[in-house]
Amino acid sequence: MKVKIEGKEILKGVDLEVKIGEVIALMGPNGSGKSSLANTLIGNSKYEAEADELTFEGTNLLQLKPDERAKLGIMMSFQYPVAIPGVTVREMLLASLRGRGLIVSALDLKKQIAEEGERLHIDEHLLTRSINEGFSGGEKKKLEILQMRILKPKLLILDEVDSGLDIDALALIAKNVDEMAKAGMAVLVITHYQRLLKYMVPDRVVVLKNGEVVDRGGKEIVDKLEEQGYKSYE
Repeated sequence: MKVKIEGKEILKGVDLEVKIGEVIALMGPNGSGKSSLANTLIGNSKYEAEADELTFEGTNLLQLKPDERAKLGIMMSFQYPVAIPGVTVREMLLASLRGRGLIVSALDLKKQIAEEGERLHIDEHLLTRSINEGFSGGEKKKLEILQMRILKPKLLILDEVDSGLDIDALALIAKNVDEMAKAGMAVLVITHYQRLLKYMVPDRVVVLKNGEVVDRGGKEIVDKLEEQGYKSYE
């Protein structure tokens, strides 16, 4: 797949597959195209994709809008989650679940949100506020994971979820993602740091630089990057 934004080529040809229950770490320095790939997968209209094939469970994603891709089970946890004034997490999740055609009780969902909030150590009063309004960086990331646990996507894209997190929050989020992956969720973890992958061990590692894949393999790549950094690919 090749990707352009405003006529400038960002991804120069990326070939990637993520399987059910698999955790793939997509690594690379700043500006390598990692977030561009994530935004292309979820259907951000700013990104112009050219690909022989971009499929999810046999469905051609190139023909689908972002909400249609979400209904198939694709979810992205953002690096910088935005506040949505006037909309609570319960209202958003209720609309999302019902948008899939599911019959959901508002009361049952409220209980489930409270249980997941407790599991993630999110203060109860934050769950009654507008989404992310007045939340710290760590609280925003935890709320993204709460959404994941309730929406149960088939493919979760984590775009630098480790940004701004302390060690405890990082370990908690990694533990929850690992549980969901073992239950059958496919995960694409985007990061340029190694510390997240000490808690969330990937099945495969793909290194992106200057819009191209420059390395693939197992955890040994993470160890190599910790020792040599991205200069080893110059």
